[in-house]
Amino acid sequence: MARMHSDDRGSSGSDKPVSKKVPRWVDYDEQEVIDLVVKLREDGLAPSEIGMDLRDEYGIPSVREITGKKITDILEEEEVAPEIPEDLHNLVEKAESLSEHMEENENDTQSERQLELTEAKIRRLADYHRGEGNIPEDWKYVRE
Repeated sequence: MARMHSDDRGSSGSDKPVSKKVPRWVDYDEQEVIDLVVKLREDGLAPSEIGMDLRDEYGIPSVREITGKKITDILEEEEVAPEIPEDLHNLVEKAESLSEHMEENENDTQSERQLELTEAKIRRLADYHRGEGNIPEDWKYVRE
């Protein structure tokens, strides 16, 4: 959704490993990785931050290669998953930040427009997640 309201082409990401096998140099087994994921979530990290932390600090290139499950699936099984999906949460935080900015700077019309565009993205993304069953049917974003 990054390109919807801007001329940007998005940002490039890292490539997935070529091999689907667990590398020989990974010293963690499946249960240790699951325990690390749960511990990092309890420390307050989001699922994407957990993946980066596991990669950078623990040398685990891919949780899915070791466990056969995505980080969010592990969090749901362990019942420590976030209440709303991370992408929706990030947009809501952005809208809140823009709202706070608008309270301090009432004449900033560009920020007002960005807030409208962000809220439109939130509504579209919420419709998608409602359809997928990731959020309750009665969940609704309301600007405070």
